[in-house]
Amino acid sequence: MEAHYYNVDINWNTERKGIMCSPELNKDAGSCIEVATPPEFPKGMPGIWSPEHLFTAAVSSCLMTTFLSIAENSKLAFTGFSCKSKGKLEQVDGKFMMSEIILEPTVTITDEKDREKAERVLQKSEAACLISNSVKSKVTMTPIIIVK
Repeated sequence: MEAHYYNVDINWNTERKGIMCSPELNKDAGSCIEVATPPEFPKGMPGIWSPEHLFTAAVSSCLMTTFLSIAENSKLAFTGFSCKSKGKLEQVDGKFMMSEIILEPTVTITDEKDREKAERVLQKSEAACLISNSVKSKVTMTPIIIVK
């Protein structure tokens, strides 16, 4: 596979916030994201996506898209997927870094006999997630399988 590039443009707006868009996505109001310094930092702004949220979201959404691909290829019958995620920001060796991403995916299946397969698909998804494989943060996953 040849290299792919994903373009993102950010323009400063005011104070500690800006607008982030991608020329590959539709530039309507719904495809651009307001980004800002998180409120834990000086002059940070609550209620706006921060780089730390986006970093955590990249790992979590990659797990989901990888799971969907592997589940389809594995013919896993499931009726739901959701994932809670938490990114840990801390100071390490005098530098701030996202040291850990904690993923809590939940997969809903209809038959108990598919539990083991769902667990395997989640484990394969965690191992194959290209974003997780691209970062130096520790990625921890605690899966939940629900039979409904």
